[in-house]
Amino acid sequence: MLLQIVLRKKASALTALVTAAAIALTPFSAAHAQAKGPPVLRDTETEQLLREYTRPILRVAGLEKHNIQMVIINDGSFNAFVADGRRIFVNYGAILQSETPNQIIGVLAHETGHLAGGHLSKLREQLAAAQTQMIIAMLLGVGAIAAGSTQRSSAGNNGLANAGAAAIAAPQEVIRRTLLSYQRQQEENADRAGVKFLSATQQSPKGMYETFKRFTSESLFAARGADPYLQSHPMPAERVAALQEFASSSPFWNKKDDPALQLRHDMVRAKISAFMERPETVYRRYPLSNDSLPARYARAISTYLHGDLRSALTQIDALIQVQPNNPYFYEVRGQALLESGKPAEAIPALRKAAQLLNNSPLIEMLLGQALVGTDNKAYTDDAVRILRAAVAREPEAALGYTQLAMAYGRKGEYAEADLASAQAAYLRGDNKTARELATRAKTRFAVGTPGWVKADDIVAAKPPRN
Repeated sequence: MLLQIVLRKKASALTALVTAAAIALTPFSAAHAQAKGPPVLRDTETEQLLREYTRPILRVAGLEKHNIQMVIINDGSFNAFVADGRRIFVNYGAILQSETPNQIIGVLAHETGHLAGGHLSKLREQLAAAQTQMIIAMLLGVGAIAAGSTQRSSAGNNGLANAGAAAIAAPQEVIRRTLLSYQRQQEENADRAGVKFLSATQQSPKGMYETFKRFTSESLFAARGADPYLQSHPMPAERVAALQEFASSSPFWNKKDDPALQLRHDMVRAKISAFMERPETVYRRYPLSNDSLPARYARAISTYLHGDLRSALTQIDALIQVQPNNPYFYEVRGQALLESGKPAEAIPALRKAAQLLNNSPLIEMLLGQALVGTDNKAYTDDAVRILRAAVAREPEAALGYTQLAMAYGRKGEYAEADLASAQAAYLRGDNKTARELATRAKTRFAVGTPGWVKADDIVAAKPPRN
């Protein structure tokens, strides 16, 4: 759970692995996903909600201006973690399984505690020091083994050689336990910091406590008989008891989530269920007898995903009648039409979604895709304008550059088309194709122009790290 470090002993070094769940990439919303690194899911509605959850917490933590990003990982398990100093990763399963906003907000507050405490950089320092200690211990041990081997060959005594082997093994175990102890302390500090941030923003820490309490019941069997000194996190029961002690003293312990926020949370959970779970699972969660807005949302999305466009549009239009200014209903309507091969019919809904939700580059990329997909040249200039603005605000989305390349190609602007195609390939991790396209783009731009410089940067760039 959360920041996980697995420590393993090897003869040559002490290896530290930051672990994060990763499974096969699955489309979510408009299938905006990174091809490299963790399997990332993109959805404007979900990301916006997570940003609103974290904004007040980051403010009181002093991280408001650090541009901390929320990243949704394609994994159905309940987990969240930090792997660098600028992003909080949240499995979609953590959102789906959080029954209240307060429960996921508590987890995000804990992760903010890791960021505010600089735990990653401090842990790296500990690992570097541990590696140095390990090397010294190994050199001393190898020396003792060599000396023992020499004595054994002359006197038949292997005592010193055995002592040398022990000199290697013992420090490794001590260092490993020290690192794990240090990480357990970090987890406890993050718990306390999370409660502090929640209280400072007048939010209840009860959701955080409820989440960890649930993990306790799930992990008690696994932890039974485990050595507490060989765990990277505090033992479950001890952790929850300590958390309850200082969290329940908060004056906001019994404060409930705002009903409007609860509804938005339930809508996002319904959307995730519809996109990520099998239709029979969706209908078990949201049976036809459930006439709530989230249930209708989930069933409408699941219906279009599994081939019944006409019924899906009827359901989506009924949702729009209830909330005519909800941009995400129009987004889903446009996406359903676009993915069903009806780009021209998708344009009005996607335009409406973009108008209702200012600064929504992912939705704008969908709109650009619909404009390009019509093969109507009258839409080309509009597509270029929309897509250029979208990729300027969302420069790591390959879909935007792919559609922009097609729009430029339709206009006969082949240098710009090659450059956009190169940028899309680079973001997908296809570095060979990216360099080839960028090299060709350089021959079409005047030397020194902005397009030429961007293409040259791609040609010279090293492959991005995951």
